[in-house]
Amino acid sequence: QVQLVESGGGLVQDGGSLRLSCAASGRTFSMYTMGWFRQAPGKEREFVAAIVRSGSVTYYSDSVKGRFTISRENARNTVYLQMNSLKPEDTAVYYCAARTGLATVYSDDYSDWGQGTQVTVSS
Repeated sequence: QVQLVESGGGLVQDGGSLRLSCAASGRTFSMYTMGWFRQAPGKEREFVAAIVRSGSVTYYSDSVKGRFTISRENARNTVYLQMNSLKPEDTAVYYCAARTGLATVYSDDYSDWGQGTQVTVSS
């Protein structure tokens, strides 16, 4: 099991940027595929991005591709989500998640979750 703590959320204007961080503790961070998900009010949790253990391969949802970048620093036990050109529809609680298997887009496949950080984009 790994413990995850997100930070970096906040209020930003349309077109602005934020960088989310997710610090991990517990088991060896490099063993885990990491993902970011988000959940807007009244909507289901949705996949945003994922990164493999080595950081060499990344995956994105179509809605964020070209605007968001996921990265990781295994030496710092941290995964990041750089969010540029933010839009009001990006407003949600953002969660990081971990799993020991291959990257997937399904939240049920991830075993460990952070508490979430709120991102609000004003128009």
